[in-house]
Amino acid sequence: MPKKRIRVYEVARELGVGSRDIIELLQELGFSVKSHMSTISKEEASQLAGLLDEASTAPAKVVELEKEDKPRIPADERPEKRIVKEKKAKAKEKAPSVIELPEILTVRDLAGKLGQPPKNMVKKLVDMGIMAALNQEIEYETAHVVAKKLGIQTRPSQPRREERVVVEVEEDDPESLLPRPPVVTVMGHVDHGKTSLLDAIRETEVTAKEAGGITQHIGASVVKYQGKEIVFLDTPGHEAFTTMRARGAQVTDIAVLVVAADDGVMPQTVEAINHAQAAHVPIIVALNKMDKPNIQPDRVKQQLTEHGLLVEEWGGDTVCVPVSALRKEGLNDLLEMVLLVAEMAELKANPARPAMGIVVEAKLDKGRGPVATVLVQTGTLRVGDSVIAGTAWGRVRAIMNDKGQTVKEAGPSIPVEVWGLSEVPQAGDIMQVLADDRAVRQLGKERRDKFREQELARTARISLMGLYDQIREGELKELNIIVKADVQGSVEALKQSLDKLSDEEVRLNIIHDGAGAITETDVMLAAASNALIIGFNVRPEPSAKKEAEKEKVDIRFYRVIYEVLDDMEAAMKGMLEPEYQEIALGQAEVRATFRVPRAGTIAGSYVQEGKVLKGAQARLIRDGAVVYEGRIESLRRFKEDVREVVSGYECGIGLQDFSDVKEGDIVEVFALEEIRPA
Repeated sequence: MPKKRIRVYEVARELGVGSRDIIELLQELGFSVKSHMSTISKEEASQLAGLLDEASTAPAKVVELEKEDKPRIPADERPEKRIVKEKKAKAKEKAPSVIELPEILTVRDLAGKLGQPPKNMVKKLVDMGIMAALNQEIEYETAHVVAKKLGIQTRPSQPRREERVVVEVEEDDPESLLPRPPVVTVMGHVDHGKTSLLDAIRETEVTAKEAGGITQHIGASVVKYQGKEIVFLDTPGHEAFTTMRARGAQVTDIAVLVVAADDGVMPQTVEAINHAQAAHVPIIVALNKMDKPNIQPDRVKQQLTEHGLLVEEWGGDTVCVPVSALRKEGLNDLLEMVLLVAEMAELKANPARPAMGIVVEAKLDKGRGPVATVLVQTGTLRVGDSVIAGTAWGRVRAIMNDKGQTVKEAGPSIPVEVWGLSEVPQAGDIMQVLADDRAVRQLGKERRDKFREQELARTARISLMGLYDQIREGELKELNIIVKADVQGSVEALKQSLDKLSDEEVRLNIIHDGAGAITETDVMLAAASNALIIGFNVRPEPSAKKEAEKEKVDIRFYRVIYEVLDDMEAAMKGMLEPEYQEIALGQAEVRATFRVPRAGTIAGSYVQEGKVLKGAQARLIRDGAVVYEGRIESLRRFKEDVREVVSGYECGIGLQDFSDVKEGDIVEVFALEEIRPA
């Protein structure tokens, strides 16, 4: 039977051309061929030969199965080559000279816009040190560099007008407004019992956990009384946290001013009054410590009149409630007054609109990432919403209320923890829900670029011990500082306090700040910009610690803000006391905990490096933050007391006066050695 179909490679051989060129030409003509083994009919082969004859001056070639000696045509003069070249030239003429790229696109999209195979894009990115998958998003700057390496010019596409999102506050229809819980800020002087009063109301124990007996962070909680909800914000008492206290007054509906009946009006009491009055917030005075024998309530009321607060019993309009946080007396009267003032204020909000709130606190959690405590002011915040807060943006991954319970939504005046942001926002940032994920990302990038600071690089290293000598010799006019703390509120307080220390001889310049453990990037920035690192309630990561030793970067650790200010001021004046240098002895990881009668909680630990010594100084690290610092009271192996345990062995560690040990905690063992300046 005669053969009716012929393979592509046979056609190419009869015509004296390459199989690849024949395949390309057949595909252009609409034939379904994939390889040189594909078949076409003899009629189709004759048509192809005729097409090639028309495109060339060579005599027509007819497909025949018998072989003949035919002269070879040069590759550049072959008709199929010329057809393909003309087609590519026309495509090149149609292609734009400069390709527009969006601000963010995937690697696959970039390959399509540049006309390159996707695997080539991945290879180019790998050569640049960027490990990116095909569906991974990259920024325009990266895409521009890749295109430049390929000889392709690009420019950023003009963002669509709707992408230029501006955070605006829309006015609500009065008919859509519904009653909401009042937000109450507790303010007052240090040690006047603000946190103790909240403890009595919430029946919690917070004061015992605070370093130095001072509230270091803003907290938020919801209390129910007479079937109605009241939201309490607790502001820190130390004067250095003025910024946080001011922020509390701005987001609050009612200010409860706690004044000790035995102490009277103090400087921070006056600050609290000024902040509340500036925000036009009604003030309720809680006259605390009424259980003490040496109280002088009338003298306190007289002092309040000097600052514009005239109590009701003296003919004024300021509510004054005597309370005792210790004995839990007068609390019901205080809560009734709060509800009464809130009722008179007619507090309302629209829960049906997209949510808007304010970031009360923010931190970087090791397991959950950036976490923001948000007070919803209007609308309802739901899981899955696209939100932006300052330069941070993202999709709400989870919402947790003040009781630690996971919820799906939060209405007006409700404080919640929000997970899912791209970075840690600044305390005080406005968080708003937007409908477009792309617009949220674009706005976040614009804000991040706007606030990005240029860092100055220097070669010499600064140490706190030699600071005064450099100032005296005229070598130092500006001191760069990097501030890292466990929460964003502490960062703000430290920044404001350090700014006040600048004088004519030296100016303190905070080049970077953030919440979370000290990272290797922080150390590298300090090395490049000749900066000191101040760690407040945080510890460095292992890689950061090694980098700091290598680069001779001075890192100072503190738990109470007084010590930060005292050390910096003393160093600037040349009065820095002899320093205690910390010598690392070892590190152990807690892998199990055991409750032992009369001994408390024992941490079953594995010594990772160095050694653990009985009686040595130790600190307990949890998620990069210091939760305990003291001594190792007991050390055992197989129920026997030992003096030391070296790396690679397990042991039981008992910490002095501390039992809140959890699996995964890190025990750092160290010694202190006094060093006096030369």
